[in-house]
Amino acid sequence: MLSEVSFSSDVITPNADGDTDVLRITYNLARSAEVSIYFEDREGNRYYFRERAHRGPSVEEPYQVLFAGVVDGYVFPGEQFDGFTVEERVLRDGVYTWTVEATEDRTGHTERIEGTLTVADADTALPELLNFTISPPLFTPNRDGIGDRAKMNVFLTKGDTELVVYLLGSDGTRYYVEQDEATTAWEGERGLYAFDYDAGVDDGAQPPPDGDYVVWATAQDAIGQHTATSGTITIQDGGVPMGYILNGEVEWSDKSVLLGDTLYFTLTVENNSPAPLRTSGPLPGAVYESDQNYATLGETIQSGVFRVGIHCENALINYPWRWAVGDASVLVEDDEGHRYLPPFTRAVVTGGIRFIDVIEARNPQYCWAGLIHEDVEISSVNTNVDPVFLLVEVP
Repeated sequence: MLSEVSFSSDVITPNADGDTDVLRITYNLARSAEVSIYFEDREGNRYYFRERAHRGPSVEEPYQVLFAGVVDGYVFPGEQFDGFTVEERVLRDGVYTWTVEATEDRTGHTERIEGTLTVADADTALPELLNFTISPPLFTPNRDGIGDRAKMNVFLTKGDTELVVYLLGSDGTRYYVEQDEATTAWEGERGLYAFDYDAGVDDGAQPPPDGDYVVWATAQDAIGQHTATSGTITIQDGGVPMGYILNGEVEWSDKSVLLGDTLYFTLTVENNSPAPLRTSGPLPGAVYESDQNYATLGETIQSGVFRVGIHCENALINYPWRWAVGDASVLVEDDEGHRYLPPFTRAVVTGGIRFIDVIEARNPQYCWAGLIHEDVEISSVNTNVDPVFLLVEVP
């Protein structure tokens, strides 16, 4: 059943110097079998390279596999690693008995062939992963300005090592995390690595489904030694927020107002996304004086907040008059008092501007509406919406 077993060399020096770092193992199977390849040191400790791997019979040529001196992770008696596990590890210097073993599926019949291998000049330093942290443990990637990002930090003790961080879903899907620009180590260097995770929302991608995830940090050095550490994180209320002024339509009270009178508007905001839209005041119905703005009412810009804005050409700042995207009848509050327009919900927004001054050089002037995602964007479909050519009449 098992024949033509050979190692291309009886000496290996696994240190990534390009000289005798890898050898070839060859074996032939006459029938399907579970194949194990392992090494035993002089104390009888066993180290597996392959353990009960199912293989069909060799067809035209024997099986061949490259071996770089790395076996399944092991720990010596009394040896401890703080916060990470050793998944794959190089054999220490010494003389080993190698065994290629095949067990037939149907009968359980086992055949094995042995030989010796010397390991020399092995680079045994492990790529240790220290102080892996995740903050916060629960985050809400929905661009509302609150808990939108998660930060991960880890210290890698060995250079020339590939470091990867990813979230692992319950279905086995991996969601990879990019390095933060604030990181101090790059491209496999030894040092502190920082990762910044927005779940893809900043690029307009839907985040992973809400739920609990294992966050893995894995390192593999140039030899092939592999270490890993993990933590947990919860995604909640995730999604790409998408709000619109419904049909791009604004109902204006008139196309002209007397100086001292008020221009009113009515429009409908639609949350057309699975993410809630965070908002702030003033609530619909508020009326501004034309020389006021949101800041003079104490409603300064808040990152991630959606608000309806009105802008006129003579305004000194962008969209000076702003309103929440709904009132108490439709908005919901979280435990900290932040207000949200729920997913897939519409809200009517009204308000007014009382014109107490006029700039004759531009009268009439265009006024229009917009839906503002503060400190994020005003999307092309939500800016300069339904302009009105407004005349302020001076008695």
